[in-house]
Amino acid sequence: MPVVDIRSRPTFLHKFFGAEPDTPEFGVARWLNARVGSREVEHFTRGATIEGFRAEMDGAGIDVAVMVARSVPGVRISNDALAQAAGHDPKRLIGIASVDPVKLGRKAAVAEAKRAVTELGFKGINLDAGFYRDGMRADDERLMPLYELCQSLEVPAFVMSGPTTPDLRLNDPLAVDRVAKTFPKLPIVCCHGFYPHVAEMVTVAFRNENVFVSPDMYTFAPGGGLYVEAANGFMRDQFLFGSSFPFRPMRQGVEDFRALGLSEDALDAALWRNADRLLDLGLAEA
Repeated sequence: MPVVDIRSRPTFLHKFFGAEPDTPEFGVARWLNARVGSREVEHFTRGATIEGFRAEMDGAGIDVAVMVARSVPGVRISNDALAQAAGHDPKRLIGIASVDPVKLGRKAAVAEAKRAVTELGFKGINLDAGFYRDGMRADDERLMPLYELCQSLEVPAFVMSGPTTPDLRLNDPLAVDRVAKTFPKLPIVCCHGFYPHVAEMVTVAFRNENVFVSPDMYTFAPGGGLYVEAANGFMRDQFLFGSSFPFRPMRQGVEDFRALGLSEDALDAALWRNADRLLDLGLAEA
């Protein structure tokens, strides 16, 4: 079956991803890899070129990598730079744009998000709610115009979450419930699955079929088995595979994911069918 990696980035996009050896950022990338169980903590150095990144995809059997940008203090990846990276192999490298409504302001953020989709061809917009200079919950009013835009453009909103959120009080999956109810036609991808609030995340997905759960590297963290249990049941069509490269190896990610105990149908859905439907990748017709 095909494999779609819903969360991946080439190392060279930013020093935050370990692009520069002997820097604090390189050390953090190495530390995080060890923290989430990577068997080879410096594997990300092989993604330092587009050729190396694609070779890692090939070695892992990944057909499509969804590159999720970021635009927060300390990690600014321009949408144009991401589009340039995706342009190396448009069928295999899919871009998800990012905007910072705190830095840009509401009007400019909406304009940039619209440009990224309509002109650069991105398949969605990433919102780093808790990571902006003024951290916020996923249902903050400042984000509502961006959700509305995504719904009108018929592209998903990707919401960043997880235990690295600067203020852990903002890592609240219950905020997504309000967004999902407000925009019922909007697919919402919960990156990192709002770990460690696994039960709450699963509950929000139960209540809202437009909520997709992508725990990626935290799928394998303590308590992550509840994601799998839900994916074997009602959450089958809402669960997504993500490697979290460069913070976890692609090949190990695929191997570990296949060993989770997902049913054949649930594994098929998580590895590619859900992403194919979500991003209109055309894999089912290929």
